[in-house]
Amino acid sequence: MKRLIVDTSVTILFFTVVASFTELVIAGMPLETVLLTRLVMMPVMILTGRPYGLYRDWWMMRVPPGSTNMRTILDIVAFLSFQVPVYVATLLFAGAQWSAIVTAVSSALLLMVLVSRPFGLVLDFARRKAGVAV
Repeated sequence: MKRLIVDTSVTILFFTVVASFTELVIAGMPLETVLLTRLVMMPVMILTGRPYGLYRDWWMMRVPPGSTNMRTILDIVAFLSFQVPVYVATLLFAGAQWSAIVTAVSSALLLMVLVSRPFGLVLDFARRKAGVAV
């Protein structure tokens, strides 16, 4: 239960901060739109926080703890292979057309690659502090 709370909380906090910054500063969205978007994404983060943590753990068990480069690569692989389908499903649920989905996912890939390792490190840190490190 503690791992569920840690993984879900870290997911919500990390991605609310990162996505809010991206939407507000980079995309120039109005604050009200950013807040509504983050509110809409909350159930998705609650539903996927722990499953992603378990999925990432499965990938990370394949390399020794000291393999920093390999762990970085696996963080990227785990993140993309889990989050891209979730993002596509979210866009489909929202009624997006396939052409818009391809454009949205293509443009989000770089950001996903850039945040995958920092998110993994924050998740590991929070788990250690909570006493639930894998």
